[in-house]
Amino acid sequence: MVKAIINSIPVEVAENTTILDAASTVGVKIPNLCKHPDLRASAACGLCVVKVKGSPKMPRACCTPVQEGMDIITHDAEIVSVRKTVVELMLSAHPNECTVCGRNANCEFRRTLSDFGIREEIFDKISPQLPIDATTGVIVLDPSKCIKCGRCVVVCQEVQNVWALSFLERGIKTRISPAGDINLADSPCVRCGQCSAHCPTGAIIEKDDTDKVWAALQNPKKHCVVQIAPAVRVTLGEHFGFEPGTNLSKKIYTALRRMGFKAVFDTNFGADLTIMEEASEFVERFVHGKSALPLITTCCPSWVDFMEKFHPDMIEHFSSAKSPHEMLGVMAKTYYAGKKGFSASDVEVVSIMPCTAKKYETHRSKEMNASGYQDVDTVLTTRELSRMIRQAGIDFANLPDEECDHILGEYTGAGTIFGATGGVMEAALRTAAYFVTKENLPKVDFENVRGLKGVKETTVTIAGKEIRIAVAHGLANVEYVINKIREAKKAGAPLPYHFVEVMACPGGCIAGGGQPYGVTDELRAKRAKGLYAEDQGLPRRCSHDNPYIQQLYKEFLDKPLSDKSHHLLHTTYTARPLYQR
Repeated sequence: MVKAIINSIPVEVAENTTILDAASTVGVKIPNLCKHPDLRASAACGLCVVKVKGSPKMPRACCTPVQEGMDIITHDAEIVSVRKTVVELMLSAHPNECTVCGRNANCEFRRTLSDFGIREEIFDKISPQLPIDATTGVIVLDPSKCIKCGRCVVVCQEVQNVWALSFLERGIKTRISPAGDINLADSPCVRCGQCSAHCPTGAIIEKDDTDKVWAALQNPKKHCVVQIAPAVRVTLGEHFGFEPGTNLSKKIYTALRRMGFKAVFDTNFGADLTIMEEASEFVERFVHGKSALPLITTCCPSWVDFMEKFHPDMIEHFSSAKSPHEMLGVMAKTYYAGKKGFSASDVEVVSIMPCTAKKYETHRSKEMNASGYQDVDTVLTTRELSRMIRQAGIDFANLPDEECDHILGEYTGAGTIFGATGGVMEAALRTAAYFVTKENLPKVDFENVRGLKGVKETTVTIAGKEIRIAVAHGLANVEYVINKIREAKKAGAPLPYHFVEVMACPGGCIAGGGQPYGVTDELRAKRAKGLYAEDQGLPRRCSHDNPYIQQLYKEFLDKPLSDKSHHLLHTTYTARPLYQR
């Protein structure tokens, strides 16, 4: 521990605590635009300068550790003046497009301008005219709105290990760009959206598809159906003043019906269906030895994209099961449409997802058209749905609760926990154990796969057999797991794992690239807690116990891994070794 003084207030903090963090412990907020709790300090923005008595310098609080005996001043007339000048210089290079910017209601830079009372532009405008890059169809990069904070670069390179973004040129010509100054679609980008989730301005946002959905809802020839992902139910409320982690699925169902959707489904049903197929795959490999171990989960399209680009040698280990919303999409256009007397072309499927990459997933391969048409027509992020609810004049906080349409909406606790890291693994183990033993486990909770540790390794025993498992989230953490598998295969040694779950975003879907802004580990924990609470409270917690899933197989799919389920519910992968490391 070290002792210091901040604004005449004594403080004692752990060694290596930064001035920025130490100040927060005594109620002092130092402004900054480049530091994010998820990321290492880059000291890029220069807003957090402070004074230390006895030193002629003005160190940056975000990356300067407190030292014994320091006497720190965080606010005085000179410091505020310096900070204000820094913000005014940023403004001189920033376009005046707040009213039409995707972040106009939630922009950290705009809030900082307000905090400093800046009402006029002091410096000549040097805002560059730079082209917008929307080539991915998922992420929109507008470099003219970049304030050079570096958050997107750090999260892309260090947290995700993708290296799609970098800074080009120098001085006032510095600009954010895909590495090599190519189109984002041609870069290693995996469309995870973590750059947009961490950007403080409108320089990186999701592609907005709300107009497309409104047009479909107003088309009398379309039977519009919608589904919501597991993680959306515990995050949407943040846009409307609810505590993070509050489960609002039944209010969301009501809102979607009032917006005009003819049927409201739940992706949790699709998660239960995914588990039936994926757990069956695991049993086929682990018990019957029909394919190579380990089995690696594939519900995350960013992870699939990352694997195809950087680790194509792992394709043989990938589950061929589609992600839950794609499974539900094809069921809506085949099973549901048949029951209602519609053709697949009549049904318009909209998915509400926590993820930007799901927009890409809808057309990533020909298998996503198993119904004969694109199985999921449009994906909206949680942020886009919040905007549509407001546009529709819906008083969300005061909506009554309604139920979903159970034919493709009834779900178990296993489906709910898909939204948190470790949830897919836990759900799959519950059903895999049943497939092996024909009995439900007496205890279906696998606490060792929960939590925010980057890589979780553990073993579980089912029917006397030990299963070695790993759960990784945040793509940089995946390298550790993949390398252990690769090294064991090369050496002919026993495999380190039998079953592996990967989610691209830190924390899993609860912190996906399309979720409410400002996520931290504290918020991740609250959101995950909301999912696990619902799982605990549901009467059925195992996917195979879902009566509507049982009915679906009896009436339509026959059994897991049948020819029909393979055609409708499974996909293939393609090596793209251009980016192989």
